[in-house]
Amino acid sequence: MTKQIKPIAIIHTDFPEPFGIPRQSALCKELTGTIILEPEYQKDGILKGLEQFTHLWLIWGFSESPNGNDTVTVRPPKLGGFARVGVLASRSPIRPNGLGLSAVKIEGIRRDNQCGIVIDVSGVDLVDQTPIYDIKPYIPYSDSIPEASNGFACTDAKPLRVELPAEQEALIPVTKRKALRSVLASDIRPGYQHDNAHVYHLSFAGFTVSFQVLDDETVIVTNII
Repeated sequence: MTKQIKPIAIIHTDFPEPFGIPRQSALCKELTGTIILEPEYQKDGILKGLEQFTHLWLIWGFSESPNGNDTVTVRPPKLGGFARVGVLASRSPIRPNGLGLSAVKIEGIRRDNQCGIVIDVSGVDLVDQTPIYDIKPYIPYSDSIPEASNGFACTDAKPLRVELPAEQEALIPVTKRKALRSVLASDIRPGYQHDNAHVYHLSFAGFTVSFQVLDDETVIVTNII
């Protein structure tokens, strides 16, 4: 009999919606998150020994994506958003079971007066309040395969140059500025949309950041609210 899984934790991040989230974890190492264990897992000793590791695997749910039980092929952004590959040959959020996998860095394990046991992490690629179904330590000697091929996900794209006016940047908390620049530099536009005239709107850390991308080289921030 198949056991029904349920979240053991929830993660809080600076992304209230999917747009702008890095396509993979660790692409923007400055992005942080806080993992809060669900009440039934707030037990002393449940994380004992985890402090000996530097990174985690998170198994989580695509809570913002439609059900993909009948999906056979998808259009990866790396292929421009037009070419199709099999869903099981992709990292698409539209999947049979809607599960994602991310490797993140442990920044700290602590007990919060209101939330209980929490894990602070960095290098996140998750929307705010994503359900976490499991947490496992990342083990470099077995989890890293240097000779593995990147397939169609291979890219030599350079980070975009970010032009962020000082008066706009001053609106962003100092602790979030480097992360915002990192996100913008990673080119978060949809793979099929490279229109210099288009104005994009990114929700990040309680702000709406409007920007344009010129000549596929420079991100210009036009407004922050």
